[in-house]
Order: sequence, then C-alpha cells, then structure tokens
Amino acid sequence: MTVHKQAPESSCSEKEPYALQVLGNDMEPEFPDKCIIVIEQSTNKVTDAYVVAEVEGSRWFRQYCQDENGREYLKACNSLYPDIELVGVDWSIQGIIRQKNIGRKITKYS
Repeated sequence: MTVHKQAPESSCSEKEPYALQVLGNDMEPEFPDKCIIVIEQSTNKVTDAYVVAEVEGSRWFRQYCQDENGREYLKACNSLYPDIELVGVDWSIQGIIRQKNIGRKITKYS
C-alpha cells in the first residue's frame, strides 16, 4: 500500500515550478503533442497567458482570455476545440506556463 503525505503549507515544494508533457493536438501549433511545458504555480489572472486551470474539477491547459466586455474564457490554440466559458462556473488558475521544450529547443514565456 502506498501512502501519500501532503506537504505542509509552509513547504517550498508548493511554490516550485513543475513540468508536464502535452498530450493531444488541442494546443497546436504553439504546443505540439508530446512537448514539455514548465509551469510556475500561480493563481494570477494574466490575459492571454498560457495557463493550467481547474474548471469544475477538471484541469485544462489553455490560453486565459478576457475580452473588452469582461467575458473570461479559456481558449485552445487549435480552432477545432471550443472555448471553455468561465462565467458562472467554479474555476481557478493553477499555474502559468513559463517554458516549452521541443527536443532541445527551448522557448520561454513571460
């Protein structure tokens, strides 16, 4: 049996960046299938930033957008995928993408 202990609130591990592998084509062409993204843990809303967000208990890798009318939504880079509307749902930003690695090529995002 495996026991997972949660890190104490003061642990620096909660603030450390982490890496994930992109699976699927929903964020292509900017983030191709199987590329690696580095996420900085943050709850900040930065318009047009690439983020990991939790919406109604599901996690999404998308671009956070807010239009001139204040409408908030998550947008896939691939236009085949619909926007995820954020009005009236339980959601939060979990992190902001700071880097993408494709093979040995690294792209940084601010």
